[in-house]
Amino acid sequence: QVQLVESGGGLVQPGGSLKLSCVASGGAFENYAMGWYRQFPEKERELVASISASGYPYYTDAVKGRFTISRDNDKNTIYLQMDSVNPGDTAIYYCAGTPRNTYRPSDYWGRGTQVTVSP
Repeated sequence: QVQLVESGGGLVQPGGSLKLSCVASGGAFENYAMGWYRQFPEKERELVASISASGYPYYTDAVKGRFTISRDNDKNTIYLQMDSVNPGDTAIYYCAGTPRNTYRPSDYWGRGTQVTVSP
């Protein structure tokens, strides 16, 4: 059973930075495509960024140039470095993983971490 646990959410001021982490257990992490999604109130969950098993990143237009996804296979962890945040980035952020190459991993999910951007 694959488990994903996010951390690093919190309150950040507009223009500031925040780094999210997601630790995976129970699977061959190095073979997984991993990603970050976010969900706004009363909206569908949307992809933010993903990273292939080989480390190739994908970003949606909303975060390209501001967010950076990375992975450390030795630590079974992915990260989302969030820079130049704005109130529109306020959402619950979820980590997801899939044991194959896809830019939309979705087989396994974490419980989410709240990010709030506010003065």
